[in-house]
Formats: sequence, C-alpha cells, structure tokens
Amino acid sequence: MKKIFGLALVAGIIISSCNLPAAGTPDPQIVTAAALTVQAAINSSSNTQPLASPTTVSVAAATTATPTYSKPFISVGDVTNCRTGPGVNYERVTQILPSDSVEIIGFFPPNYWIVSSSAGNCWVSGEFATPVGSYAAVPTVTAPPTPQGGAPEKVSLQKWDVQCNYATDEANITILWTDKDGESGYRVLRNSEKVAELPENSAQFNETITLLSGQSVGYNIVAFNAIGSTSSSTVTLTC
Repeated sequence: MKKIFGLALVAGIIISSCNLPAAGTPDPQIVTAAALTVQAAINSSSNTQPLASPTTVSVAAATTATPTYSKPFISVGDVTNCRTGPGVNYERVTQILPSDSVEIIGFFPPNYWIVSSSAGNCWVSGEFATPVGSYAAVPTVTAPPTPQGGAPEKVSLQKWDVQCNYATDEANITILWTDKDGESGYRVLRNSEKVAELPENSAQFNETITLLSGQSVGYNIVAFNAIGSTSSSTVTLTC
C-alpha cells in the first residue's frame, strides 16, 4: 500500500506540473516515463491478487441400460405336429403337447418356428404356436428341400365289425387293414372327421361310441407321408 501511495503522489505532482506556465513545463519524456511506471505498478498490484477458484460442476455419470435377454420358447393350445420342414409335405418328427414348452432356435418366413424338441429339431406352424421370450433375436433360416418320392399306396381294408349294445346305446367298432410300405402313419376318419392318428405300421383300429338303434356311421382309413395321402374306401356300420 505504501508503494502505491508513493506512486500516486508522484503522479499528482506530474499532473500539477502540467498546469504550470509553459516556461516551467517538464520534459515530455520524463512525464511519459513516470506514467508508464505508475501503470506498471498498478498492473503488478492487480496481478498479485489470488485468482478465484473455478466453479466445480458435478456431472452425473451417464447410465447405459443393458438390454435383458431371455430364451425364446413356444407353447401350443392343442396337440400340434412338428415336422422336418415348413408344410404338410414334410414328415412329422413328433407332436407338441399343450403341456410342453420347447425352445425356439430359428424362424422361417412368414410363419414357421424351428424348435428343439426331445425328438430333435423340427418345424411348427406359427398358426398354432404362441412364442414368448426374446424370439425376435433368433436367426432366420432357409427351408430344406421338398421330400422326393410318392404318396403311400391306397389302404386295403381287410375286416370291419360293429358290436351293438342296445341297453347302453353303445357300439364297439373294429377295423382291420393291410399295412404297406411308404407311409408315415394313418388317420382314422369317422363321418369325415379325424378321430385318431396312428403311427406307421399300424393295421387295426378300435373304439367304442354311442350309436342308437338304426343309426349308421362311416369310417375311412387314410395313409399319409411327407408327399401326400391316400384313403381307403368308406365302410358304413349300422346298429
């Protein structure tokens, strides 16, 4: 502070000198040097003041959400065929039951799921399946070649019989046929509605139904494989 006061005093003297008569005007170089000395002192004094602490800004760390992944599965509402490819032309591998939940391993557009079943990998129509989990992440696959060959031979019926119980209005039905090569299984149609599906090499069907006196019922046995199907002639049974 004493240094600044002394400099201010010198500056005042110089300024006062500027108001004296021209004869006593100090040398301009001296005045300029004194003014520069005062300015340097002021700048030096201002530079010695402590700098303000920078404002500390707290930035919250960005949180990146990690996507969750769950294995994709399908379930079915009814017994559903699972085949070697996308369509009835492919052989059935197994059947998916409503109690089953099988893992999805692939997708075939527009609406087939490839699943891993206890019988091996197979294809299920999305029409009958409900997917859950991260099924959008499964890979899209191509279809296997359409099976070669032909439809099975026509079924040859050997024997059919009906035993009627009029006291209970029940009928015991028995149908026999000749098993031939080339089929994947058999379907039993009663009045054109499928009532059973039997494995390959089957040759007999039995069931008990309600059948009133005078009523008739018609049966067909259909052999099928990955290529197509053939049906027996219709047999009509009456009580």
